[in-house]
Amino acid sequence: MNHHTRRRLVMGNWKMHGSLAANAALLDGLAAGAMRAGETQLAVCVPFPYLAQAQAALAGTPISWGAQDVSVHTQGAYTGEVAPAMLADFGVTWALCGHSERRALHGESSDLVAAKAASALAAGLTPVVCVGETLADRDADQVERVIGEQLAPVLALGAEALARLVIAYEPVWAIGTGRTATPEQAQAVHAFIRAALAQHGAGQTRILYGGSVKAANAASLFAQPDIDGALVGGASLVADEFLNIAAAVA
Repeated sequence: MNHHTRRRLVMGNWKMHGSLAANAALLDGLAAGAMRAGETQLAVCVPFPYLAQAQAALAGTPISWGAQDVSVHTQGAYTGEVAPAMLADFGVTWALCGHSERRALHGESSDLVAAKAASALAAGLTPVVCVGETLADRDADQVERVIGEQLAPVLALGAEALARLVIAYEPVWAIGTGRTATPEQAQAVHAFIRAALAQHGAGQTRILYGGSVKAANAASLFAQPDIDGALVGGASLVADEFLNIAAAVA
């Protein structure tokens, strides 16, 4: 199967942004313009309190919605955690697992991230497992070692699980910095990830690129053979920019 058989996925990560009023305008704009995305699959990952709002605004549109984190636990005495079944109650499709901000600010290990992915899968959600290296890793020529270590416990979930999840490659040094990996730099890491997935029987799992993706650079990224879409941060807070990314053609 070639690149074009994998449907492009463009997913917004709102991070800790939003309010009922601001979200209403953004969601309305996305719903109104969704057809501009063509064959591209569209999704937004919103803060937990706004999942019901996203569900109400996007139900009946081509746009799906997701959460930015998920608990490894199904229920119990875990104050502040949100179980995967709770997310499913709100029609959630996607759950980000191991975003670099969770790894850095909350000390999430790659083993925990894989456990969260398994937890999401068990509830019928699609995990979006985030991996990526820091600038220090890249400067030390440790990119493949670091990504390999982050992927290892996820790959251990097996081919059936891997076929049901998404990987997002986000070079930490390119998130919110205005620095973007060149399409060639990004493609090299995507190819490495794809080879690792293929060794575990899941070579067609989609791999998204994240890291200061904008309408201006999206087409050149999407032209790469192993880049299947984007995980978009800041630009996902502007409906027109987000839709332009989704519609980008080389």
